[in-house]
Amino acid sequence: MNSTGRLRPGGTITALVTPFRNGEVDGAALEALVEWQVLSGVDGLAVCTAAGEGLSLSPQERRMVLDICIRAAADRIPVIAAAGTNCTESTISLIRDAEECGARAVLLTVPYYSKPGQKGILHHFKQIAAASNLPVLVENAPSRTASDLTVATLARLAELDAIVAIVDATGDIARFANLPPALRHRFRFLSGHDGTALSFHLAGGDGIVSAAANILPRLVTSLQQAAYGSYISAALALSDRLHPVLTALGSESDPARLKYALQVLRGTKADLRLPLVPAEAESRAAIVSALSPFVGGGTQRIALSL
Repeated sequence: MNSTGRLRPGGTITALVTPFRNGEVDGAALEALVEWQVLSGVDGLAVCTAAGEGLSLSPQERRMVLDICIRAAADRIPVIAAAGTNCTESTISLIRDAEECGARAVLLTVPYYSKPGQKGILHHFKQIAAASNLPVLVENAPSRTASDLTVATLARLAELDAIVAIVDATGDIARFANLPPALRHRFRFLSGHDGTALSFHLAGGDGIVSAAANILPRLVTSLQQAAYGSYISAALALSDRLHPVLTALGSESDPARLKYALQVLRGTKADLRLPLVPAEAESRAAIVSALSPFVGGGTQRIALSL
C-alpha cells in the first residue's frame, strides 16, 4: 500500500496498541513501536482502534496519538485513524480531527450498541460520506457491535465514492466468497480476523487489519506477501508458525494479551486502562510458551529471525 496518490488499502495494516505509562499515553514508547512497525515492512497503521483502546482515549489524547504516529511514520506508510462511534455527529467530528492531523484515511465501525438497523446504518454512512474528505474503510464486526452489515446494505454503500474498503471481521470466509462479483470488484476487502487471514486472501481478499502484527509484524507481512505472490506452500508454512501465537492471543485479540506479548518480546510496559485489566496467569503462560521460538538467549528482545 503506497502513501501517495489514491489510497488503495491492502497488505498488512497493523491495528496498533496504545502504550501507557503511569496512566498517560507513553509517547516515546508509541514512537518506538511505529518505527519498529515501519522497519518490519507493514503497509499501514490503524490507530485508536479497539486494539489501541481508542474508546478510553480523550479527544486530546486521540490527537496526540495520531500526531505521534503520523510524525513517526513520516509518509513512509499511511496512518489510518479509527473514528467510529454510535453517534453520527461524533463520528464526523472525529473524522475532521483526523483530517486536521494528517491521517490518510479513517476506519469506521458499523454503529455499535444502539442497533440502528440497516436503514440507520445506511443513513449514518451517507452523512459521513457527504462530510468526509478522507477515504473511508468500513469495519463489519457484529460480535463487537451487535449490528451486521447485510449484502443489500453493502450494495447501497457501493454508491458512496468515499467508501473504499470493507474490513470483514466476521471470520466467515464462505460469506465473503459468495458476495456478488460487482461488490467484490467495487471495494477493497480486508480481513479483520487474524485466524482466517490466509483463507480470506485465498478467497480473493486484499489484505488484513491485524492485531497480531503488533507482535510479529514481519511474520504477518511475510504471510500476506507470500499469499499475494501465490506462494501457497510458503504462506501455509508461515500460517502454521503463526497459529500458536494467535491461539494464545485469543480470538478477540484482547489488548491485555497483546500488551503482555509486547512486554515479553520488547520490554514495553503492559499498562492498560479500566475496564481492561491485566491478562490472567493462564493466558500469560500460554503467551510465553507460544512466543518461545521467537525469543532468543533468554532475553526479552525479539529474535533477529523475525
